[in-house]
Amino acid sequence: MIRPTRRHILLALAALSLTCHLPAHADEQMDAIQKRGRLKVAVYNNFPPYSDAGKGIDVELGQALAAKLGLQAEIIGFMAGEDMGDDLRNMVWKGHYLRGEPADVMLRVPVDPKFAQDNEQARIFGTYQQEVMGMARVASRIPAPSGSAAVALEVFTREKIGVEGDTLADAFLGGVLQGRLRSNITHFKSIGEATKALKEDSVAAVMAPLAELEGALVGETRFAVEEAKLGELNPKRWAIGMAVKADSEALATALSSALADLQKDGTVAAIFKRHGVNLRSN
Repeated sequence: MIRPTRRHILLALAALSLTCHLPAHADEQMDAIQKRGRLKVAVYNNFPPYSDAGKGIDVELGQALAAKLGLQAEIIGFMAGEDMGDDLRNMVWKGHYLRGEPADVMLRVPVDPKFAQDNEQARIFGTYQQEVMGMARVASRIPAPSGSAAVALEVFTREKIGVEGDTLADAFLGGVLQGRLRSNITHFKSIGEATKALKEDSVAAVMAPLAELEGALVGETRFAVEEAKLGELNPKRWAIGMAVKADSEALATALSSALADLQKDGTVAAIFKRHGVNLRSN
């Protein structure tokens, strides 16, 4: 007979305590997912390297999470709404009149206390990446983006820099140096278009979230791609995780455990590496 260790006893007590605090329908919800045999995972469309045309980091992560739970992944791609609150409503806690019921879990959600408070119908958790602002640049013409923006970005009073329109990078560059960079900011519909312009020498740099630049420029050796460590930049980093419906505590617990296992065994890091992106866990 195998004698239970102290660790096994503590884990069992923790599980019992958790069960006692779960809503009455929690087991029914998990039973329904298990019976279905599929975990419905919502990911953004047209958002490389995270998710695009059925491929990407979030697609593979969703598949790995489902496998850990003994399920198949049903990847549900969707277009971003007016704001992320709309996305959570449509894909997590209410559903959409065209798409029907929401997914079980949505990936690439900001893990932020204020955002969570403003969207209390969703349970946000499970950080799997720390995103930072980055810059891809022609190193011979553009200095490293660090220190004071007034010094590091002065070069863009003469050189052109590309951004995706209506983003943090766009707002930041338009506001620094008393607006002196605005005439040299070139706006694009996507980061993919901006990096294409960089390759064609139409701009000397692109500012965007670093993971998206890394994914767009995999295999390129002509450009320096690095974090933009600028003193005036805020926020400097933000956590990315997942969301389920607010009362889906049992599912959130199962997904958190699955994610922890995938992080510990190197699966998450390997997924990021396959897409040319550095995993930033803290």
